[in-house]
Amino acid sequence: MTLDDAAPSKPITVGRLTIQYLIDGAATGGLGVFELTVPPGASVPPPHSHTHNEECVYVLDGVLRYSVDGVTRDLARGQWMHSPRGSIHQFSNPHGDTARALIVLTPDIGAQYFRDVGAIVNAGEPPDRAKLIAVMSEYGLVPAPPR
Repeated sequence: MTLDDAAPSKPITVGRLTIQYLIDGAATGGLGVFELTVPPGASVPPPHSHTHNEECVYVLDGVLRYSVDGVTRDLARGQWMHSPRGSIHQFSNPHGDTARALIVLTPDIGAQYFRDVGAIVNAGEPPDRAKLIAVMSEYGLVPAPPR
């Protein structure tokens, strides 16, 4: 990979979330890195697991609530959590300030996943749940069963 290959892509908006890919590893099946911006009270993905990927979240600013297999923590700047492959995880921002986090996925699901989800979520309220689940499934994400 050259520095040109690692140039950030155009930000992707999914509802009120913003994803700024720094390294899109989907083409190579390698490591992916993106910045996630989560405004207070933003709609977020449902609890889910990844069939093929593990994920690490590292908070850059604000406080992000993150849960992995039932363990929930409010992560402040400089704190992180790891989601092993197959673990059920989710995030939210019930706090007063916008949270920003660096997300590392290996192997990467890629920026196209977020573009596909954004096309559904940004099309109108409420998003088509069946279409969202179909996109999630295509990329190896599995919604958690209701509790």
